[in-house]
Order: sequence, then C-alpha cells, then structure tokens
Amino acid sequence: MDNEETILALAALAQSTRLDTFRLLVRHEPDGLPAGEVARELAVPHNTMSTHLNILARAGLVRSERRSRSIIYRADLDRLRALMTFLVKDCCGGRAELCAPLMADLACCPPKETAHA
Repeated sequence: MDNEETILALAALAQSTRLDTFRLLVRHEPDGLPAGEVARELAVPHNTMSTHLNILARAGLVRSERRSRSIIYRADLDRLRALMTFLVKDCCGGRAELCAPLMADLACCPPKETAHA
C-alpha cells in the first residue's frame, strides 16, 4: 500500500456505519453476508447501505460476489492486512520490544496447536 491507498481506506472507515459494516463483515468471514442482511443487522435502509458498501468497495476493503439473486459482501482480509502492515511497518524504529504490546493485541486469533503423533 501507499499513502493514497491508506488515506482512501481510512477515510472509508472514518464513518460509523461503514466502520460497523466492515467489522460485521470481518466477523462473518469467510462466508460473507448478503447486502440485505448487512442492512438489516445494522438497521440501515437498503439504499443507504448500498452507498456505504460501494464506498468500502472503492477503498478495496470489501469484495462482492453475485450468488443467484443476492450480492454477497465479504471483508477483504488481505487488504486489511496490507493496511495494518503499512501503518505499523516502521513501528518503534525497529526496536521489537517496544512493539511487543501492539503485536500481542493484534494476535486475536492464535493458531491452533496440532497434536503430535
């Protein structure tokens, strides 16, 4: 990512309905949600939600896929990872111990341990 892409993504998230929408879609990965379901979950009129989803899509934060008569929206986790990496890439001037608390907070989903045979 570069500065312009980052600014576009952050601007898209700098509105409460869009932020709530993005967080809802992250919670529903990898299946995503139909646009109408997103609107219902957040109690937002369908046409208003459509506008918000389009803004998030232009920022590259959500993707859509037509399934039959529904459009399914999904959070683009690769784009989220790129955004987060861009924001913290130069964290603490390379002093990993200063970034450790931040990294620990970001480790929300530790990998499952595998049983040894």
